[in-house]
Amino acid sequence: MDRLKRVGWGRVATVTVVAVCVGYAPIAMTELWPYARPGAPAFGEWLLGKAVSPRYVADALATRIGPYGRSLVPLILHSVLGGALMLLGPVQLSSAVRRRVRLHRAVGVVYALTVYASMAGAAVYLARTAPRDAFDGESFWLVLATILVGTTLSVTFGVLAALGRLPDLHQRWMLLCYGYLMTAPLLRLEWGALPWILPDGLPMEDVNRVAIMHLGSVVVFGALLASRAMDRRDALPQQGGTWAAWPVLAVAHVAGAAALVWIGRSFLDFGAEGRRLLVAFLLPYAATYSVMAVRQRVAGRRGRPWAREEWRLHLTALCLAPVFSVAATLCFERYMHLDGLTALSAGVGIGCGVLAFAATTAVSLRVLYAREVARRQAMGGGSEASAAAPDLAHI
Repeated sequence: MDRLKRVGWGRVATVTVVAVCVGYAPIAMTELWPYARPGAPAFGEWLLGKAVSPRYVADALATRIGPYGRSLVPLILHSVLGGALMLLGPVQLSSAVRRRVRLHRAVGVVYALTVYASMAGAAVYLARTAPRDAFDGESFWLVLATILVGTTLSVTFGVLAALGRLPDLHQRWMLLCYGYLMTAPLLRLEWGALPWILPDGLPMEDVNRVAIMHLGSVVVFGALLASRAMDRRDALPQQGGTWAAWPVLAVAHVAGAAALVWIGRSFLDFGAEGRRLLVAFLLPYAATYSVMAVRQRVAGRRGRPWAREEWRLHLTALCLAPVFSVAATLCFERYMHLDGLTALSAGVGIGCGVLAFAATTAVSLRVLYAREVARRQAMGGGSEASAAAPDLAHI
């Protein structure tokens, strides 16, 4: 029964993601047509106007004519190729394609090249646009820049893992890359859904600020869930001890709790808007934490040490995400001279995404270390590897 439930939820999640991606692809590809040719159809604007109001959309996009006009060609390249990636991702992840190795590799090459070209267009736009001129200002510019770097590095590590014949690591990095890309369609969905929840009359800039409080944690958590669903191993060969022992988890929890208190008190200093942003961050964060904490414990009880290890590494990173956010906020205030709320929004907006990248890196190193131990034992160096294992087991 439990297995049937897991399969059922997995299929529902897969169908939902595919539907969102396929539905968003034409929206992404036509999003910038009106800036190149006034009056050209833009399906996304039309749908958003129907979901909220035409004035809500018009007021937000009226300020984009100048910044977009200075980088229109790179932005069109970015959006059109971004729409193509929304279609290539589900194709590449489908079991039918993955079973055909040559086809999977060919589509993978196209996918990676498309990511690089699309991110290059985004990089040109960000380089030509002052942070204050970005939609929603400096906080959103910083979030976009972080997503760009994370997406590019993730696909690069995914390619390197494939070349190194490490399919499990390749799979994790490509899922994380696609998770970062999913921020685009999910943000558009929140532009249409949040005005029904938030107070009437909020402009899209304010709605956008609420959305970026949790989109990073949502997409990377989705990538983790997909990775765990596709990895059925109970243990790694020569896995050894854990890299996230209870003392490590305890320190991460204490540091994370202190950082969360700092973030909460800082947001509350900004009145109703601060409270709104704090709730938008805390609710998804708490849900993500609860799932990770429960899953690592369940995996331990079921005798699945590798699943438990991966959950614990990501749980540790999640606890440390607020610490990173506090440090980033202070840096943005000091070195970019941002006001308190803008710096705080940017720091919180990128925290979970950056630490998920760090957690995936730790998981990759964990896999590589276990394989190296197994390789040395196979070559007759078992005693040396066993002696080294305790030193690294509690990192």
